Amino acid sequence: MTPWYRARRRLRRLFRPRTRREQRRLFQTGAALCVLALLPATWLRLTTEDRIRTVADVPAVPVGVVFGAGLWHGAPSPYLAHRLDTAARLYRAGKVRALLVTGDNSRQDYNEPDAMRAYLARHGVPGGRIVRDYAGFDTWDSCSRARRIFGVRRAILVSQGFHIQRALALCGAAGIDAYGVAVAEPHDVTWNYGALREVLAANKAVLDAAFRPDPAFLGPRERGLEEALAADADHR
Repeated sequence: MTPWYRARRRLRRLFRPRTRREQRRLFQTGAALCVLALLPATWLRLTTEDRIRTVADVPAVPVGVVFGAGLWHGAPSPYLAHRLDTAARLYRAGKVRALLVTGDNSRQDYNEPDAMRAYLARHGVPGGRIVRDYAGFDTWDSCSRARRIFGVRRAILVSQGFHIQRALALCGAAGIDAYGVAVAEPHDVTWNYGALREVLAANKAVLDAAFRPDPAFLGPRERGLEEALAADADHR
C-alpha cells in the first residue's frame, strides 16, 4: 500500500465518519472552528458600533481621514470616489477642518494620495486643507502613521460600512479618538467580496491592535496637518 493511498484512506475516514461518535466529534470541531473564525469580527462590531455616525450627527473634529480603495486608470475607483464625496460633504458641513488622504504609492505608476487630492480639489475642498500620506499600505499602517507621523489625535474616518469597524478599532489602538462615517453602497458583488474579506482581515486586525507593530514605512514627523489647521485658525 503506497503512502498516497494510505493518506487518501485517512482523509476519507476523517470526512466520512462512520459512527455517531465520529460524526459528533466532527460537528463539534467544525463548530469550534467557526466560532474562533468569527470572534475577531464580533470583537470589531462590539467595540465600535457606537462610534459609527452620519454626516449630519457626527461630532465636529479637526481632521477627517480617508482610506484608499483603489484606482481605475489613475482615477479613484467608484468606491473610493464615494468615500471622497462623503469627505467633501464633511468639510463643507464644517465637521472637519482638514483632510488626511492615505493610500498606496509603492509604485511609480500608482499614486492613490495624489489622485484622491485631485478629486477632492475638483469637488470644492481647498488644496491647502488636503494632506497626503503616501505610505498607507494597509489600514493599520494608515492609522499608525496618522497618529505617529501626522499627529492626529481626534478624527472622523471615512470608509464603506464593511470596512469602517476595522478602521475604527485600529485607529483606537493607535491612540486616535475617532468616529466613523460609513459610506452607503448597494450590496452588490463588490460589497459582498469586501464583507467576506473583512472577516479574514479581522484576524490580522486583532494582532495589530494587540502588538501594535511599526508600519511598513515610518519616516520623519510630518507637519502638513498642523500647518493646514494653523492656517485655518489664522483665517478665522
